Amino acid sequence: MTTSDSLPKNVLLGGLEGGGTKFVCAVGTGPGDIRDEIRFPTTTPEETLARAIAFFRQHKPAAIGIASFGPVDLNPASPSFGFITTTPKPGWAHTDVLGAFRRAFDLPLAFELDVNAAAIGEYTWVPENRALNSLVYYTIGTGIGAGVIVSGQIIHGLTHPEAGHVRLPHDWSRDPFAGICPFHGDCFEGLASGPALAARWGQAADSLPQEHVAWDLEAGYIAAALVNTILLLSPQRIVLGGGVMQQDHLFPLIRQKVKALLNGYVASPLFEGDLSGYIVPPSLGNRSGVLGALAIAQRLIQS
Repeated sequence: MTTSDSLPKNVLLGGLEGGGTKFVCAVGTGPGDIRDEIRFPTTTPEETLARAIAFFRQHKPAAIGIASFGPVDLNPASPSFGFITTTPKPGWAHTDVLGAFRRAFDLPLAFELDVNAAAIGEYTWVPENRALNSLVYYTIGTGIGAGVIVSGQIIHGLTHPEAGHVRLPHDWSRDPFAGICPFHGDCFEGLASGPALAARWGQAADSLPQEHVAWDLEAGYIAAALVNTILLLSPQRIVLGGGVMQQDHLFPLIRQKVKALLNGYVASPLFEGDLSGYIVPPSLGNRSGVLGALAIAQRLIQS
């Protein structure tokens, strides 16, 4: 994994974070040197990719890191490498994102899942994270996903981790909501994503007051997912980003519930306090993904 200490200077890089709601494009050399950046809504594949390509044509970077919402095909040997695959996002299933950039540019291109890029961004650019062996970055927003770093490397596998679609305990008497996932109904994303909150309560999450019962329920689902992650992967830090996590009051609720669910089982000094140094917001704020895409582009230049 590239670290910021080894990044060459004065090489203009391009980074794209393609989300289900918006695209973010940036050029620069790192967090302290962003030369230009734009954000625009995710509409149709043709219109959205064309806007991104036009931005990078204007700036002529040496390499571009492309981070897309998923699911995506990350296997370079696959005929659909660089495609979005079975997304529920209307019009975007089986979109050849990488191919559109290959046709537009003759320069090094890298392709990654958006949440993986966010994990790479937090690991690469945040010194205290680079001292860790493992880190998990969750995005909880329009969708839910997790990027997993172990031994300094982002984890790929059969495809990529799909932490947003794990099954969680669902108390139907307390929460009769059936979930919104078109594939699994009441999986983690189906119960706890931003659209799930809006569908359950009839209003956008950011309009719900702090004392609303929604937040205790939401914290419970997130805590259950994190406990599964802790017990399966034993990460040294969990970063929670995405639109839903803009509600700062969620963090202490989640930490309390994680600690209660673990019930003293995990023997680590990190779990002796309030978990405020273990379950944390992104150090890079809402730019973890696009800065991670820049870090991925940098790795192309160095290789």
